[in-house]
This record gives sequence, structure tokens and C-alpha cells, in this order.
Amino acid sequence: MWKELLPLGRAASGGYRRFAWTVPDQECREWFRGQAESRGLDYEVDGNGNQWAWAGDKDAGDAVVTGSHLDSVPDGGAFDGPLGVISAFAALDELRARNVPFTRPLAIVNFTDEEGARFGLSCVGSRLMTGALTREGAHALTDAEGVSLPRAMEAAGHDPGALGPDPGRLARIGAFVELHIEQGRALAETEHRIAVASAIWPHGRWRFDFRGEANHAGTTRLEDRHDPMLTYANTVLAARKKARLAGALATFGKVAVEPNGVNAVPSLVSGWLDSRAPDEETLAAVVEEIERAAGERGGRDGVAVEVTRESATPLVEFDHVLRDRLVALLGGRVPVLPTGAGHDAGILSGSVPTAMLYVRNPTGVSHSPAESAEEDDCTAGVTALAEVLEGLV
Repeated sequence: MWKELLPLGRAASGGYRRFAWTVPDQECREWFRGQAESRGLDYEVDGNGNQWAWAGDKDAGDAVVTGSHLDSVPDGGAFDGPLGVISAFAALDELRARNVPFTRPLAIVNFTDEEGARFGLSCVGSRLMTGALTREGAHALTDAEGVSLPRAMEAAGHDPGALGPDPGRLARIGAFVELHIEQGRALAETEHRIAVASAIWPHGRWRFDFRGEANHAGTTRLEDRHDPMLTYANTVLAARKKARLAGALATFGKVAVEPNGVNAVPSLVSGWLDSRAPDEETLAAVVEEIERAAGERGGRDGVAVEVTRESATPLVEFDHVLRDRLVALLGGRVPVLPTGAGHDAGILSGSVPTAMLYVRNPTGVSHSPAESAEEDDCTAGVTALAEVLEGLV
């Protein structure tokens, strides 16, 4: 499975550019369909573009669902998302090899547009299914070229007419378990290959627009400039300091500049802040401090600052009963860890019991071509997922 999936969407950097509803994404979706059909699974795509592969009666209810996503961030690694999908198919193969009898339906899912690399909002497929994103909100999403989500879906051959909440499907899910590479070094410091998730930190994305005055870089005196780049740069430094002091995380990872000329003072700099914290109060305080620092510096630079919250996800505490059952099924001696990374499991947690398994990441690097995992650890992840699924189905 790895050999088939590995070349799809590979970029010159060695990472991946599998953005929602693009050709590489479609190739990954065809791969998923092929895996489902080769196993005789009941394959379907829901109205929000999520792919499903069913072992058992999909209409029976109380289903156990596993899987993850196949899309990527710009130049992302091979494991973030695909490891969970590949492991799900491999775990099903293991259960069949053991002749495990299923008393509940089992489904494998590929959630669409988890990373949000194209339309700026993460977990679009699961947000739509749960109603966290409305049909109207989805129709308003556009990419950098101004292409709307419905238009992109149509161009990829998918009818966007059924976008929106899917309560009937949610009602048929009894539990969701997502396996994922750990996006940090907590396991790398231990002898453990696998961990169980406890919670996802609250997190969000904010757009900062710094509006100044375009001018000539070679003739405008420094004291006569209203340079938004200075305000932006100061805000980036302030974000690092405020987050460090609060024990939180803050990152400006995307920036756009107008007119974007080497010899021009910019008129507009837009930067996107990603911030995460152990609790919602800390997150709100950190972002407020960053906004205040931006405004104060903008006042000195003659630059107007506007902040727009584009997304916000509250603290997710995974279902304690399901979490404890996973720990028990894995022998009891399994680390239980929180994470700052968002996942589809976090979105679903408000509607169905959800849990997560993490596979050890030797370097902790993620969202990068350098992301890696050892084959033995990945195999241990499949074994752990199979044990969990056997105990649930």
C-alpha cells in the first residue's frame, strides 16, 4: 500500500502537495477506492466528499469507524494522515486473517480536506458532517485563486449539492478511532511505540491585516514611511514572546504582501496566526496580547491593524470510557498523552465517542518532508489498532 501511495502528489521538495479536490487528491481518492473494492468492501462517498469503505451493513447502526485523511499541508510529510488510512486497511486484513467475528459494522473513512491547505479551514469534511460548518459557510470558502469549494468539487466530478450536516450518518456511528503519527517527541523519549490520546488543545487561526502606504523604496525617507512590514515583523516577535511566557504556541506560518515588489514599500501585509494552548482561557489571553502588541506598534508606524478570527476549535477531551477501554485492550501500560494538533477525531468528539492512537515519531518533526516513522513502529501501530478494533467489533 505504501509503495502505491508514496508517489502521489510528491513535490520537488520531497514532501507532498495533496490539496483538496486537485489532481493529486483525486489520485489518492482513487487509491482509496481501489483498496476498498479489492477487499470487497461496500464503497461510498457521502455528500460532503468523505469516502467510506464498509465491512458489514452500513445501515445497521452502532458502527465502529477508523481511518484518517489523505490530503496534506504544503510540502507535508508522508505519514500525517495516510498512516491512519493505510493502518486501517492493514488492521482489517489482520482481523480477517484471525477470522474475527464482527458483531458490529466496521468502516474505514478518508475525511476530505482535513489540513485546510487549499481553502484555509481545517477538517472541512468532518466539520460539514457534524454541522460545525454550515452549507452556507462551505459555499463561502474560496482558494487563493478565488475558486469556491463547490466549484472545485464540481471540477473534480463531485456534486456539491448535498453539502451540509449529515445527522443520519453520525447516528449510525457507535465509536470512531483514529490512528495518527505523533506530531511531537513525547514518545521518542520513551521505550513505547504507541500512545493513547487524552485531549486536543484548543486552537484557532486568525488573519492579521496590516494596512500602510505603498511608496518608493529608493526615495522615501525612513521617517516618512508607513511600512506595514515593520508592524508585521514586530507582531511575529511579540507572538513568540507572549506564547512562551504563557506556555502556549503561536506561529505566523503564512504571509501575503501587496504589491510584493522588491523596490516598493508594501501597502498591505496579511499574516495568518495559528495559536494553541492547554486551555481556552490561556489561548484567548495569548491572542489578545498579540493583538494588543500589533495595535500598539501599528500606532507608532502609522499602520492600521485589523484582526479576523477565521476558525476556532475548543478543548477536546476524548471520551473517557472509550479511552480507558483502549488502554485496557492494549494491556494497560500505554502512555496517555495530550496534543496540540487538531484532527477529525476532535471534530467528531462532540457527536460520537472518539479516541486516538499515536505512533512514535523518532524526530518529532511533522508538516515537513522530514517527517518519519520506523517500520517496526508502524507495524506495532497496525497491531495495536487491530487489537482495539477486535475488542470493539
